[in-house]
Amino acid sequence: MNVILIAVIVLGALGLISALVLFYASHKFAVHEDPRIGQVSEVLPQANCGGCGYPGCSGFAAACVKAADEGSLDGKLCPVGGQAVMEQVSSILGIAASAAAPRVAVVRCNGSCENRPRIASFDGAVSCRVQQMTGMGETACPYGCLGCGDCVSACQFGAIYMDPETGLPVVDEEKCTACGACAKACPRGIIEIRLKGPKGRRVVVMCNNKDKGALANKACKVACIGCGKCVKTCEKFQAITLENNLAYIDAEKCKMCRKCEEACPKGAIQGFNFPPRKPKTEAPAAPAAENKEAATPSNEQTNQ
Repeated sequence: MNVILIAVIVLGALGLISALVLFYASHKFAVHEDPRIGQVSEVLPQANCGGCGYPGCSGFAAACVKAADEGSLDGKLCPVGGQAVMEQVSSILGIAASAAAPRVAVVRCNGSCENRPRIASFDGAVSCRVQQMTGMGETACPYGCLGCGDCVSACQFGAIYMDPETGLPVVDEEKCTACGACAKACPRGIIEIRLKGPKGRRVVVMCNNKDKGALANKACKVACIGCGKCVKTCEKFQAITLENNLAYIDAEKCKMCRKCEEACPKGAIQGFNFPPRKPKTEAPAAPAAENKEAATPSNEQTNQ
């Protein structure tokens, strides 16, 4: 009986000492979280896509609270929730959120089955990343879309699908949240998160080929060949640059005049969501014979 009692007392004493140690440690090493982080996190969509540039919605909430303490939410945007969510965040933190221009994912490749024929057949795993690691893929273009749909699998919102006719991914602009998951999934970096533009209109160089003109042209019918004609047409606004044999249009500088689209000899530049162009009407030329008779006096008049 005494042995049992002693054991109970010893175990009770050990439990009490452990409880005191844990109580002290919990207060000594406690991490106090700003309650505003939880409040901000509650209004976020909890997609945890990483499109904001932070590790999940909780990380973005903490970054917003820190930015608010510093006096500005500039540069902070939840791509999934958009401006509506940022207004709720600014209301919680008591600081105005600047309006952010909407963005959308753009597939910068027009190498369809017709424009970029196959030269090989890949029998391995249906994965763009696997194809990229094992070789060039099934076409001669080492920069174009591999067509396995890694971007489709990465999209949580069903905003991308593969077009069976072209073999290229297509972005549904109404569903796209510009989270950037598809851009991260693409091993060749052909998907870019760009400004959506007014009324969804934008002008894009639909090519990512950095080879010299002859090689690029051989690989794809609509490849950018680095001729620089588009750059010359945009000297006034300087919205187009040419680097590594590839033209690029700065969406913030572009005035969407579309002159570069007309100047491109390969059709690598495309305008999106513009109304159809009006057909050019040429004034009828006067008959050459009548003009000649009117300009040349007759023999009789000359003799007189």
